[in-house]
Amino acid sequence: MNYNVVRAYVNQYCQLRDVQYAAYELYARKHNLTAKELFVLDILWFAPDGCLQTDICERLSVTKQTVSAIIKKLLKKGYVTLTESKTDRRNKIIRFTSKGIEYTKHIIPPAANAEIDAMAELSENNIAELVRLTTLFSHCMKKKFDQIQVVQK
Repeated sequence: MNYNVVRAYVNQYCQLRDVQYAAYELYARKHNLTAKELFVLDILWFAPDGCLQTDICERLSVTKQTVSAIIKKLLKKGYVTLTESKTDRRNKIIRFTSKGIEYTKHIIPPAANAEIDAMAELSENNIAELVRLTTLFSHCMKKKFDQIQVVQK
């Protein structure tokens, strides 16, 4: 396919991705959160037995420092607890406290329902195609970005 045609599709796709991310960012701001903080709350909400900090890092493709800062903020507010993992003492299991559940239940379930309602407006075939193509594109993007040689200055 012609480079300029593909470039136009990339621009269109990026604009759509930005609209989605902006929706999360604006929603997060309504709750005095960043999008990353919102995403961490979401991951914890759907992990009733808690989850490891490394799992959050991997899922969000962010550094341990980023997640640590978010968890530290949640700890300070009394929303989460940290427990040593039985398999790796350096890794902590993060769980909501009752205060954290009370706080988060007014944030994450409405957002999750909005996502579900938005996707439910598509046909089942369109949903499957959206997921299939997004998966394919995401894998190609990761592969191509991994191949970029970083030039040290």
